[in-house]
Amino acid sequence: MRTADFDYPLPESLIAQAPLERRDDSRLLVLDRSRPELEHRHFRDLVELLPSPALLVFNDSRVIRARLRAQNSQSSGLFEVLLLEQNQTNDWWAMVRPGKRAKIGGSLILRHPARGNTGIVARVTEINDEGHRRLLFSGTRDLLAELEELGELPLPPYIERPAGSRDPRDDARYQTIYAGQPGSIAAPTAGLHFTQELLAALEARGVKLARTTLHVGAGTFAPVKSERISDHHMHSECYTLDAINAEKINQARQTGTPIIAVGTTTLRVLESIARLNPHGIAATQGKTDIFIYPPAEFLVVTSLITNFHLPQSTLLMLVSAFAAPGRTEGREKILNAYGEAIEKRYRFFSYGDAMWIR
Repeated sequence: MRTADFDYPLPESLIAQAPLERRDDSRLLVLDRSRPELEHRHFRDLVELLPSPALLVFNDSRVIRARLRAQNSQSSGLFEVLLLEQNQTNDWWAMVRPGKRAKIGGSLILRHPARGNTGIVARVTEINDEGHRRLLFSGTRDLLAELEELGELPLPPYIERPAGSRDPRDDARYQTIYAGQPGSIAAPTAGLHFTQELLAALEARGVKLARTTLHVGAGTFAPVKSERISDHHMHSECYTLDAINAEKINQARQTGTPIIAVGTTTLRVLESIARLNPHGIAATQGKTDIFIYPPAEFLVVTSLITNFHLPQSTLLMLVSAFAAPGRTEGREKILNAYGEAIEKRYRFFSYGDAMWIR
């Protein structure tokens, strides 16, 4: 299949620029794989829509303030730094803009949002094939602990904010209510719709909850540049599944209980682990570069809650595979559903509405 096969036209006015006042007021497009008609509901309706019993699995990674401002130690030129992955304490891969001015051996002084230059210095030690810089930080015991004060939430570029924005609405809403271990540079957005009240109502109906962690990196959202999707290679991302949650998933599989993944990141963790051992889900941690596209099969996840994804993205390819496991017509199903969502003025992308593929 070709990358161009996963394109669709989207009016810019449908790209959500801010969250709704209440998380579960988002609309929900229900795609039932057993019938052609779509159903239009609201996210809070999951209380009556989800099967019971069922197991709902979340990605509890917390978004870090990964966007930093810096100044060249020699020329005083300004930089934007987006942390991508921590190798070890004070050793990070990052995107640096403008990249041409961040040469090996050069030093950048991090800036505080209110007080200007800090005593924290990043030295460029390496540049990889993608132009990312490896930065070694000095002047701090652990940069990760400084990010809450120095950094900005790494909102995607289609959400328009002034440079240096620290909007309290984004602080509150570009984070799931159950976020735990910090490490993501983008929110697992399907989970942004859940409220504590909704989770309590689901549990009261017999829906059990489980968690895994996948730290979302730039690779999930990197554009597919190859003409054929089979030539695209995903970046690896770190994940963890502990023994308690592995047991919940195994019990659901053994009893035939539906396993509902909240988001493509959760699905990628579960399917990655299952491919390592199809007979049982074990507690594990590691990295995954799994790339799912039609006509993929699925070993664990039986239904998927997700947001609407960018044209020609790996996430759009994943949901197309899930819409028709083992076949290729899922692409047409998804693009038809997206067309109806556009016609009915659904809100798209991170702060947008949701879809349930069951």
